[in-house]
Amino acid sequence: MNFTRWSARLPGTQRRAAARTDHTAAPDRQADTPNPVPAARAEQLTDEHAPVPAVDELPVREVLDRVPALVALVHGPDHRVAYINDAYVTAFGVRPLGEPTRESLPELDELGLLPLLDQVLRSRKPRTLKSRKAPDGRSYTFTCTPVTEGENAGVLVFATDVTDHAEAAERLRASERRQRETAVTLQRSLLPQELEEPDDLRIAATYQPGGTEAAVGGDWYDVITLGGGRTALVIGDVMGRGVRAAAVMGQLRTAVRAYARLDLPPHEVLQLLDGLATEIDANQIATCVYAIHDPNEGRLVYASAGHLPILVRDESGVVLRADEPTGPPLGTGGWMHASGSIPLGPGSTAVLYTDGLVERRDEDLDEGIAALERALAGATGTPQVVCDRLVRSAGVTADHDDDVAVLVLQHPARTGPDSDLFRNAALELLGGIEAAPRARAFASGVLTSWRFPTDLHDLGVLAASELVANSLQHGTPPMRLRLRRTDRRLIIEVTDGDDHLPRRRRAEPGDESGRGIAIVATIASNWGSRRTPGGGKAVWCEFVLPKGST
Repeated sequence: MNFTRWSARLPGTQRRAAARTDHTAAPDRQADTPNPVPAARAEQLTDEHAPVPAVDELPVREVLDRVPALVALVHGPDHRVAYINDAYVTAFGVRPLGEPTRESLPELDELGLLPLLDQVLRSRKPRTLKSRKAPDGRSYTFTCTPVTEGENAGVLVFATDVTDHAEAAERLRASERRQRETAVTLQRSLLPQELEEPDDLRIAATYQPGGTEAAVGGDWYDVITLGGGRTALVIGDVMGRGVRAAAVMGQLRTAVRAYARLDLPPHEVLQLLDGLATEIDANQIATCVYAIHDPNEGRLVYASAGHLPILVRDESGVVLRADEPTGPPLGTGGWMHASGSIPLGPGSTAVLYTDGLVERRDEDLDEGIAALERALAGATGTPQVVCDRLVRSAGVTADHDDDVAVLVLQHPARTGPDSDLFRNAALELLGGIEAAPRARAFASGVLTSWRFPTDLHDLGVLAASELVANSLQHGTPPMRLRLRRTDRRLIIEVTDGDDHLPRRRRAEPGDESGRGIAIVATIASNWGSRRTPGGGKAVWCEFVLPKGST
């Protein structure tokens, strides 16, 4: 094939051809003009130098042979090879001309370039294939440009070596993968490895990091048994991504556990966290919900710092959404948080979650929460089953663009033999010093009816007597003694109207008081105290039940 007939119709070719035509006619006019100015393209600098040739006068083949990029010219519907330049031969070796590309240039077939040649030939529009690794081990970006002359049509294949760029991009991707793996590892290590198992609740949780293209965020959750049968539940989300967000999350989670041991109301815990978040990093904020479940109350008391509302499905299947109060995110400062409550009786299921479960770019956030409500209304089974169903219904997959954390808790409705393992008994402490013997008699009768062994019975009566005596001496009415048993422990609690919390101290031989709490702390498995809403306090202790007592 005559290669000179196959010149690429690059932009400006027609204008340069017209310029050459005009330039040809110029000498006749220049002859009539005194001191003519020679054309720039054929300007002779000195008598000793040959004229510089115009770009349009350079042979196309000579130019293509010298360019470092790979060039091939094919023509016809079967893309027969008309030309390959020296750079192409150096990269892939000598190739026969006149043969179809599939046979003569197999490397283009391996790169999947043949369909692109067909497309360019049909559409007469250039196409580009970016950064493909060729059999020679180097990476090229291929640009295919249609070329025509008369009725003949072909394609000019121009391949630029982008190996350095491709390797740099791969190194960057590898670095990002390592950073993400580090953040995910840190994130997972800071989350609870095993959830604490409260007596009265069944709990499951899941954490799904964002897809491979998204840096891991700062989502977290936790379950904290407070003693006395109460349980704290927390879920939060640190704004931002990467190792820094995971590190801030770890600090907040540790702080939540420390503050929870103080047994403070939810809004006071968030108030402390708010100040701490500002000290950790004033430029990063976090949302959080802190809730406390008390089986004696049958409610979930919570406080929210800019987080999404808790959802609760009751025993009949009706889903409730926790209302206000909610405050701004942690780290903003200057806000007094408040606590609210939502019913969580036997047979109820509650869900705490982060925004990755319900937030989508193409829909309003309220629509995502409403969809989650519908999914929760139809999700039954164990907490883990409910958790998995909610994640699937939200369309969360391995390549999800945001982190997802979900915490599901159930308050089982116990019937039959199980109901005998969870019992309550309470006595209002009225009157003066005669309340103490009544409390001892009440505790003895209850523990006997619950068929506890003699040693546990005696320890329980002693603990109840000491707590009641302490309340009668230092507290104010109203006073109440409550005994509660679960399948794992016996809990004894005394409440009164004074908010001064007792503390354990060493009593001197001559002291007449100060031994009651020390005795309780010695004989019980655990003990503690807390302030109650509306004023007053509760002092409690618990005994782990021996195996076989249930």
